[in-house]
Amino acid sequence: MTAAHVGERLLTPGEVAALFRVDPKTVTRWATAGRIGSIRTPGGHRRFRESEVKTLLAELTTEATKGDGPA
Repeated sequence: MTAAHVGERLLTPGEVAALFRVDPKTVTRWATAGRIGSIRTPGGHRRFRESEVKTLLAELTTEATKGDGPA
């Protein structure tokens, strides 16, 4: 873990799912496929770095709005 990640808020799959408006299992599939990075707690639960999640959300939002211009 780099110094930039120390103290960073970690999100649960449910919290990430709420941001993307998808099911938590979808978030888990994204992590398994390598689409979004995750870490495991000592108990084996997935957690997601808030900064990475927000970056991905911004990228996807930008991609989605690019095609929304006048035709």
